[in-house]
Amino acid sequence: MRLHELEKPLLFRLDSSIIFGYDENYNVVNYSLGGLFLLFNLQSTVSVVIGGNGVLGSAMASALAEAGSKVAIVGRDMEKAKAVCEQIEQAGGSALSIKADATRKDELEAVLARVLEWGGRVDTLVNASGTNSATPFFDIDMDEWDRIMDVNLKSVVLASQIFGKKMIEQGQGGSIINISSVSSEPPLSRVFTYSVSKAGVNSVTKFLAREFAPNKIRVNAIIPGFFPAEQNRAILSPDRVESIMKHTPMNRFGEPEELKGTVVYLASAKASSFVTGALMRVDGGFGAMTI
Repeated sequence: MRLHELEKPLLFRLDSSIIFGYDENYNVVNYSLGGLFLLFNLQSTVSVVIGGNGVLGSAMASALAEAGSKVAIVGRDMEKAKAVCEQIEQAGGSALSIKADATRKDELEAVLARVLEWGGRVDTLVNASGTNSATPFFDIDMDEWDRIMDVNLKSVVLASQIFGKKMIEQGQGGSIINISSVSSEPPLSRVFTYSVSKAGVNSVTKFLAREFAPNKIRVNAIIPGFFPAEQNRAILSPDRVESIMKHTPMNRFGEPEELKGTVVYLASAKASSFVTGALMRVDGGFGAMTI
């Protein structure tokens, strides 16, 4: 039986020290262990995950839903977006799929309108759109440059303008979480334009953290290490993988589920209330490695 199917509030005991209950609206009303659970409780919030139909984006969207947030999955591939929504709903969560091109302001404005119609507010924005290319520097044409910069950087700026403004109007703070890359600092070989775009994401993150702080809107970035995903398959040749493993102390790729804790932490107004402008690495030690 799912939570929303219960006929009356119930008290649950997980063991002798962990007790929590739900009121008639199925909100958590009590938790032991000093309120630890409540630090990461996202009930009564609405999250928008742009690029939530991707491998990493879908894992983060699922995490937000598992923590209690209503989640809107935004992307161009509606088949994948709907599949993510179905998984969330089957687990007892609430999700909505919306088709949009994150590089177009008018389409993002339409996304906001649809989210407000569905959820009434927006509390968390995750900018997880991404694309890549292994084109050598001297062979890069401006069409490719513009495409990568638009998807990876322009989309972050546009979404932050549109959804950030709404968060300010709501007057209750919020969280913007940008997805960067280990190639943003220092840059990696073979992915010049991608690295430049992700360095831009880091800069935008810090600038907006300062800009939005008076409105209690926190802006942070997650820097994932190497996680197998659509945009990096083309560059993961055997010799490239060997080089990556030599530079990753944990000597393995990351799993999408290993981003869940970080995204929920950054989304929570309680758990990360004094965290803004941070670039949080989830990279198996890649950023700590030298020679």
